[in-house]
This record gives sequence, C-alpha cells and structure tokens, in this order.
Amino acid sequence: MDTIAAIAAGGPSAIGVVRVSGPDCFRVCEAVFRASRPFGALEPRRMVLGEMLDSQGRAVDRGLAVRFPGPGSYTGEDSAEFHCHGSPVVLREVLASLFAAGAASGAPVRQAGPGEFTKRAFLNGRLDLTQAEAVVDLIDAETAAAARNAAAQLDGGLRRVLEPIQEALLDITSRFYAVVDYPDEDIQDAGPEEIAAALEKAGGGLTALLATCKRGKVLKQGVRTAIVGLPNAGKSSLLNALAGYDRAIVTDIPGTTRDTVEESVLCGGVLLRLIDTAGLRETEDVVEQKGVERSRRAMEEAELILLVMDGTAEVRPENRAYLEAQALLLNQVAETGKPWLCVESKRDLTGPHAFSLGLVQKDANNPAACLCVSSVTGEGLDKLEEAVAALFPPGAPAEAGSLLTDQRQEEAASRAREAVRRALEALESGMTVDAVLTDAEEALDAIGELTGRTAREEIVERIFSRFCVGK
Repeated sequence: MDTIAAIAAGGPSAIGVVRVSGPDCFRVCEAVFRASRPFGALEPRRMVLGEMLDSQGRAVDRGLAVRFPGPGSYTGEDSAEFHCHGSPVVLREVLASLFAAGAASGAPVRQAGPGEFTKRAFLNGRLDLTQAEAVVDLIDAETAAAARNAAAQLDGGLRRVLEPIQEALLDITSRFYAVVDYPDEDIQDAGPEEIAAALEKAGGGLTALLATCKRGKVLKQGVRTAIVGLPNAGKSSLLNALAGYDRAIVTDIPGTTRDTVEESVLCGGVLLRLIDTAGLRETEDVVEQKGVERSRRAMEEAELILLVMDGTAEVRPENRAYLEAQALLLNQVAETGKPWLCVESKRDLTGPHAFSLGLVQKDANNPAACLCVSSVTGEGLDKLEEAVAALFPPGAPAEAGSLLTDQRQEEAASRAREAVRRALEALESGMTVDAVLTDAEEALDAIGELTGRTAREEIVERIFSRFCVGK
C-alpha cells in the first residue's frame, strides 16, 4: 500500500490533527517534524514536543507528534499524528509539507480518501466490518445511549455475539468435510442429533439478534414522530416547547402551518424526529389541502404519533362539528396501529381537567398514555418524556454493542437465519447431510458478510464512503 495523509481534525479550533499512515510514513515525517531526536527514534505511542515545518523547512507551528509502529497501530501499518494549533492554514501547510517530503524522497504521499484509515484497519485485520461501522456511528451519535452502544460495538460487542453462532455452524460443517477428505483418519462425524442441536443453537442466536433491530435503529436513527391534530390544537407550540426554541410559527389563526416542519429533539433519553404537521381538516384552500395531504402521509410513515387535542374546547352543542371531527381523527390515529400518545394542550388555560380522556376511551383504542401539558409553562412535559421512555426503553446495559443498528446488518442476519431454517427443514425431511450442510454454509457466508469476512467489495466501499476524510 502507498502512504496516505489527511487533516483528521481542525479548523478553526484550538487543536488540529494531521494523520499519516503507510510504509514510508516515518521517512516523510522526519522532514516535517523537528525535535531533540530523529522521528524514527521517538518512543512509540508517546507525545513529543517539537516544531512542524513547512515545505521549505521553516517552522510553521510548535506542537506534539506521536508515532505508532505497525502492526500495533490503528491502521495496522506504520502511522503518525501531528497535533498542532487548529488553524486551517497551519494544517494545510503541514499536509503540503508531507506531500512535498514524499515527492522529494521518491516515496509519494497522497491525500487519503473518506474513511481510508479505517478501511486499512479493516483490510489489515485490526477491525471487522461491524467495528468499522461502529466508528462512523460513534462520530454521528446524537444521544449518549447511541454513543455508548457504538463504543461497545467498536470494542467487539456484536462480534462476540456472532462468534458462538458461527462456531456452532463451523463445527458441523468442518467435521463433515474432514471425514470426506480424510476417510482414513479417526475423525468422528457429526450425527443428525448433533447437527440439529447446532442448527437450533445458531437459529436461536440469530432470532435473538434480529429481535434487537428495533432498539438498535431507535438508538441510531431516532423515532420518526408525527405531531397531528385539528387546526390550532397546539401542535406547533408543542414542537417549540420540546425543541427549546421557536422552530415553528405559532398564531391564533387556524391553518397557520401549511407544510410539515421537522426537528430532532431528545425526549426521555430517546431521539425523536419530530414532524409538525398541518391541521387535519377539510378545506377548500388549495395550499392548505396539500399540507393536509402531507400530514396524513407523515402519520402513515411515523413510528410514533402525538395526537394533540385542544384543552380549551368545550363540550357544548355549538361545538358539535368540532367534536365530531376530533372523534374521527382519534379513530384514524388508532386505526394506524402505531403507538400513540394523547396530548391535551393549553393546560395553563384550563387546568388538569382533561376533557379528552372520556372521548378517547369512548371512541378510539386507548393510547399508550393521556397527558395534559402546557407548552407555555412546560407543565406536563416531564410526563410526556416518561411516556416516550416507556415506549422505547433503552434495553439492558449488558446489551450495549450487541444490537443490529442498520439495514445491511439486519438483511445479512435475516439471510443467515433463513438458511438455518432451511437446513433444519431439510434435516427433518430426511435429506442427506451434505444437502443439509449446503444451507449451513450459506448461513456462514451471510454471517461472514455481516462481519466482513466474505463481504463483496462494493459493500465494503459503500460502508466506508460514509466516513469523513481523515478517519
């Protein structure tokens, strides 16, 4: 492999980092960093103070350098980092100096591509593919729980869950082929009962792993949440209260919100991708009609629905049309089959009388919770957070790092489980062992794709394309 370099962190900031990796790493670093000892003689994995030099050999900054001899480095090859002031000018000068030093010494240094350092770590066996994915998940984490899960996955949490599944399948397949290839050796073949036990163990492990998908995706992506209700129910006010600032325009005029407004907030430790929708009502206004259509679509696509009901609406004969529209909307929300919360708004004006509770119990399936809140005073928002946390629990601490967090992982695990299921069916139907183990091998290939052992090049490339330059 050639030698690569990139700005890994910086500008403008207090500290910037330039990273280098490859076979000629230490040779080119010698021309860029001036300290009391030659760069190649610096103690490994220990910061040393010195001067960073530009391409003309002039000091451009004073800072720290550290070298990581391979294979005990992040990439598995000789690597180094320069920690200097985070001026974009300084960082570019140091990077240009590395390129110039490489050209002058006949050991070219090129700009690293997105995720190329981590890709080298994967190719050199320092990380498997699930750990590599955890790196970018850790960088992109929007909640503490997501960061903890990514850190645990980077530590090999998911790999450790897969190892006993892989081992069970490898044991029966390897023993079969050992008997076939070396018939004169005293190798005990696996019998039908032993094969069935191994397949059931693998299938059970994969089923348990796939059961983590929902929690994993919630951690990584958040929960798509639609805020719905009749016009002027307090939807936009609730969004603003949860966001902590005026994200949506709020007026007393029904129909102010004509389009969906989106915002991400942390609620009860859960990342909610909030979608504030236009009020759901029949209207002749063409623009408002389009907003209503988008609102219905948002409700259909949501993973959680917050139905906001106007707490100031009174049950009186003259309000019959409004109450009928509210009852219809309640039923529509309940019929989606999605988890939903009934949120009665404007508690600061009404007090906790919750007129809507009776309406909900009478005309629709019960929501996960009924709450009274004030977007003005914040009263009741703590109860909303508790209700959301109860719907999307974080899982046991020991589970961190062992969750499937994206579509690629889920698809590979599903194919593995399906192959194991076919193998069990083949065994039960009396098919020969070699036919049964063909499906077991397919399950192993799917698991190998998950970890990267058998992943196709285009899959690997797609994963690392998500990374930033310098990582």
